[in-house]
Amino acid sequence: MHELEVNVRFSETDALGHINNTSYFVYLEEARMKFFEALGLATNVESWNFLLASTKCDFIAQGYFNQLLTIRTSLTKVGTKSCEMVHDILCSQTGEVIAKGCAVLVCFNFLKQKSEPIPEFIKEKLISHLVHN
Repeated sequence: MHELEVNVRFSETDALGHINNTSYFVYLEEARMKFFEALGLATNVESWNFLLASTKCDFIAQGYFNQLLTIRTSLTKVGTKSCEMVHDILCSQTGEVIAKGCAVLVCFNFLKQKSEPIPEFIKEKLISHLVHN
């Protein structure tokens, strides 16, 4: 599991005073990238080889401007060409669950424009961080 803290910016809230639903997907993207960086995998454009195939977010409670959030990211499945992650977004102060997200990433060859098996050295790193639910 990897943890990332995010402080909610004013621009991420909406007219109702809570975090706008689109902002959660930005948080989840940042959490995924930090997860891969923590594994020692390059996240630059030249060597990145994953596409986001699916993402979902369930909104459990409201979040607000200047709230400190903790995003816990876990890898739950590693397949031949894809992997699945789950995210829990919590209020850092109270531990209350604000949202739950998930994502499927597919290994993709951008030159050939098609999916391909996850390279073994990456797959080994992913498997070593797999969390069984």
